[in-house]
Amino acid sequence: MADNPLKTSDFSSKLLEIMDHVEYRRVESGEDMEEVERLRYKAYKAREVLPVAAKSMIDEADFDSQAYVFGLYYYEQLVSTIRIHHVTPDHRVSQSGGIFPAEMDAFLDAGLSLIDPARFAADPELSTEMPWIPYLTLRPNIVAAAHFRADRVMQHVRPAHAAFYKRVFYADTVVASRMTETYGFDLTLMATNVIEVGRKLLTRYPFFISSASEQRMMFSRTPNDTLPPLTIIPTARFMAEGDLGTDLPL
Repeated sequence: MADNPLKTSDFSSKLLEIMDHVEYRRVESGEDMEEVERLRYKAYKAREVLPVAAKSMIDEADFDSQAYVFGLYYYEQLVSTIRIHHVTPDHRVSQSGGIFPAEMDAFLDAGLSLIDPARFAADPELSTEMPWIPYLTLRPNIVAAAHFRADRVMQHVRPAHAAFYKRVFYADTVVASRMTETYGFDLTLMATNVIEVGRKLLTRYPFFISSASEQRMMFSRTPNDTLPPLTIIPTARFMAEGDLGTDLPL
């Protein structure tokens, strides 16, 4: 996740154009989950980051009531995936919580709500020629923060990637580095204070903007829901100029 050489304004314009050919799908069916599992395995194996002793790339956390698994499709091809947990003081299931329990509990004990992304995986055969994939794969984190009016977006990442999250998401370091038994290598824990930096983030990267309707399509889960929307079209390109999304906690 190296810094992009293009100027931010040029890069944002390019991503807004790419979004015309992108869609998100919330993955809850068995067939789609199998496709996600294959992509996770392919991506993790290519980078030699398979979890130690993992029997499957799908686990119970994928089906938690406050977990949301997304696939990012480009011209109808799955290019990446991510899982997002909405973590609250009353519901503490999260990937970061298993790695950094004391630090995550400190946020939750203070009454904060968190967005905790995990299981980021991108097709290794496409990542080099499509450097925008990480940005649009991580975009649902910001959409989730707006929808749930969360206080922080967490990031547990390899130390080598910390600079990317600091630059793009204005993330602060919570734990600089810690060896993890799950993966067998060091991870760092970071947090974006969306209350403080939300407006600056959306101004700099307008492709993170989302409408209230897109937020609901991505994250609404009510007793009346049957299946999630098959296709979720990102709305950033259609938002009025200067509109940063009324539901983002600023």
